[in-house]
Amino acid sequence: MILPAVIPRIVEMIPQVLPYDAHNEKLLANAHPLDWVNPEPASRYNLVVLGAGTAGLVSAAGAAGLGAKVALVEKHLLGGDCLNVGCVPSKALIRSARAFADVRDAGDFGVAVEPGARVDFARVMERMRRLRAQISPNDSAGRLRSLGVDVFLGAGRFTGPDTIDVDGKSLRFKKAVIATGARPSSPAIPGAVEAGYLTNETVFSLTELPARLAVIGAGPVGCELSQAFARFGSTVFLIPGRHQILGREDRDAAARIEKSLVRDGVRLLAGCRVKEVRNGAGAKRLILDGAGTTEELEVDQILFGVGRTPNVEHLGLGEAGVAFDLREGVKVDDGLRTTNRNIFAAGDVCFPFKFTHTADALARIVIQNALFRGRAKASDLVIPWCTYTDPELAHVGIDEAQAREKGMAVRTLVVEFSEVDRAVLDGEPEGLLKIHCAGRSDRILGATLVARHAGEMISEITLAMVCGQGLKSLSKTIHPYPTQAEVFRKAGDAFNRTRLTPLVKSLLARWLSWTR
Repeated sequence: MILPAVIPRIVEMIPQVLPYDAHNEKLLANAHPLDWVNPEPASRYNLVVLGAGTAGLVSAAGAAGLGAKVALVEKHLLGGDCLNVGCVPSKALIRSARAFADVRDAGDFGVAVEPGARVDFARVMERMRRLRAQISPNDSAGRLRSLGVDVFLGAGRFTGPDTIDVDGKSLRFKKAVIATGARPSSPAIPGAVEAGYLTNETVFSLTELPARLAVIGAGPVGCELSQAFARFGSTVFLIPGRHQILGREDRDAAARIEKSLVRDGVRLLAGCRVKEVRNGAGAKRLILDGAGTTEELEVDQILFGVGRTPNVEHLGLGEAGVAFDLREGVKVDDGLRTTNRNIFAAGDVCFPFKFTHTADALARIVIQNALFRGRAKASDLVIPWCTYTDPELAHVGIDEAQAREKGMAVRTLVVEFSEVDRAVLDGEPEGLLKIHCAGRSDRILGATLVARHAGEMISEITLAMVCGQGLKSLSKTIHPYPTQAEVFRKAGDAFNRTRLTPLVKSLLARWLSWTR
């Protein structure tokens, strides 16, 4: 039980663990135990890892498993964003929101539901905290210690090219990894700080559902949480930073996600920008500028999702000879080595694709290159990603516009989910698959997928790309019928049909006439 006298210290140090229920106490006991005693440093470490998010945890655990002497330094919560304020809590909320949507829409499937179904937001959030705490032992200080990692809780700072100080203890290293991650970018909107706002680091501490929620930024976080809170019952106003949502995604795919958000009640205020935020009587007032007109929007909470800023301050990077940029992060080469040849970086602090699975992959590159003089390259990675709206939008590789920018001939094949029997039977015909191939070949350059479980499905394309298999292989692969994954075989069949030119057809017909 956390003593009341200790709570103010926890709030100052780790505000993400509010409220102080049994679940967050369990989370804290794993991710930052208050009674933790840092070990005495070894004379020298093979690897010191600064930051215990996904990249740091994988680097430390992987290196220790290979016999290296490893130290891991973390000043906040082990598990980083993913466990505490990112993937884990957000997907718990999204699953609850999806459950409500299924109940709401059950009549479409012939299932009678009594009127009055509603979301108990307090129970939704309690479930999220319970499941997050349940998962937290995987990233815990105790587990890392059992793997042979020396875990140091405290603020780490380079004091030289081969030393890091943690609360007065000096850690000497042969190699080091900077894996300090990133944080939500601060909004440059007058009055926002004074009025108060939420980010992904604080939204999961809510215990009451905001009646009116403004979401500023329509990237993945903004879209996912807009839809979830709208399904929970909030009146949600989504204000994109641009005129369209999901700015880096295929426009056809993003339009389908936009349609689903609007269908769930999200009010999209495209073409507007927030000029100012003011405190009102029990509410927050957003001054909006759009199409030459100014109007006010009154809400109870504001959620900002306008990008990420790398955590490079107060690390002593200059003392270590590590070049960095406040916006782009630590500068690394293709092997993730910094300007100090003995220091590497991985994850959100140095890489533009800020995903948990990317951080994991980069950490594996660091282990190879730092400890075994490997030559693994970040540029060789085939990186998928997914926005977990309903339906989901998943992507891998490059799109048509990017291919043309590189001077590559590209052919795009499109399969609508209205042509996939299982999607029709599931009541999910609004999805689509776009696959981009190199020229007239079947080599896959990239793909975009909209489907309820697109994140689960995109790996088939990713695997094909990693293994150098093209659309002809997808066509030859037997998919169970009926499944939505059959869309990939249909794409392969569509490619094969493009090879049947009039000349080929006439030659085949002539051959068949000869063999009758």
